[in-house]
Parts: sequence; structure tokens; C-alpha cells
Amino acid sequence: MNEARYIDVIMRRLSKRYGQHPRTQLDYRGPTELFVAVFLSPQCTDIQVNKVTKALFRKFKTFDDYSDADITALQRCLKGLNYYKTKARNLKRSSRMVTERFGGEIPRTISELTELPGVGRKVANVILNEWYGINEGIAVDTHCGRVAVRLGLSRHSKKPERIELDLLSKIPKKEWGRTSNLFIELGRDACRARMPQCYRCTLRNICPSSNIASKASKPA
Repeated sequence: MNEARYIDVIMRRLSKRYGQHPRTQLDYRGPTELFVAVFLSPQCTDIQVNKVTKALFRKFKTFDDYSDADITALQRCLKGLNYYKTKARNLKRSSRMVTERFGGEIPRTISELTELPGVGRKVANVILNEWYGINEGIAVDTHCGRVAVRLGLSRHSKKPERIELDLLSKIPKKEWGRTSNLFIELGRDACRARMPQCYRCTLRNICPSSNIASKASKPA
């Protein structure tokens, strides 16, 4: 099957299994909480982040609250996360920039978001798609990257920026916004880092990395 057909089958099957528009598993209410939750997510599991933000969001409500926070107190609130000291410093600085430079509103472009300390393309992509519904790129985390490589959509294992470029060149722009979450759902469910459970994967008969010996011939 050609590449366009292959991509179409992947997206249709994943949508049928995990929903048309799966959302992030980070807990949030409103744009500020989303920004903070996604900001804290690199190098952490969603479970870790949700545990920390449950208490954090009771203490801090606005970007002004974060920018005015005592850094030691903020670090103490984030202590359950990897690199919590660095994240606390960057969160404080980024919150001040959002307030002073963007009038308290989260920027709507990757270029503006990535000017904020601690915000990379992955974080920016998640925020843009999750809150604004903007498809400017594809957020590549460990799950998304692993699935992309195993599906043969990229050869750049452990290089998120290169994986994103490969995906952007292959997947139609209208699908960019939901690609990451669909791949993440598959990565958490069947396409695990260790001992992938190909026998129950919805893509098992078309995936080039499938460990199922006998593959069906029909792609639908």
C-alpha cells in the first residue's frame, strides 16, 4: 500500500480504537492550569504531574501568582517532579513574561511560546492544540516517537525534532493536532517500550515492527 493509504489506515484505526479527538491526560481547568501542567510535564509522567498540580492549583491561580511567588516556596511545591528546581525558576520567569509581554494571555504561535524559558516545541504544540485547536506542529514525546519509529514513519529514534519533521512531511496537516495523542494512546496501551503487545494492537497486520508472524493481507 502506498504511503498516503498507509497513513489513512493508521489514523482511521487509531481513531476507532481511541476516539476521534483524544485529549491530554493532564488535569486542568482553564488555560493557566493547562499551561502549567504541560510546562511541568517534560521528563515526568502525567500521574506525577497530576499529583503535584492537585495541591499546586489550590495555591496558585494566575500567572501573577506564579511570577510573584517565593522561589523556595514554589520549588517546595514542585518537589515531586524531576528537575523541580529548574522548572520552578523557569515557571516563575515564564509567568512574568506572559503577564508583561503578552498581557496575561498564552501566546498563539510556536515561535512566541518557545521564547518563554522552559518551553520547547513539544510543550508549545500541546498547548496550541489542546487549548486553541491550532495545528502548527506535532508534539513528540517518548510514546509518540517510539510509535512513529516502529510504524516506519521515521528513522530518527530518540531525536524528537527530526521525528516531528518526518511526521509533518507525511501526515496531512488537518491530522496534526490529533496525531500525537493517538500515538500516545497506542504507546501506552499496546506499543509499549518493553514487550510490546502486538497481538492486541489495531495496527498489527500493517505495522512493519509487528511481532505477529502471520499478517493479514487486507489493510482496512
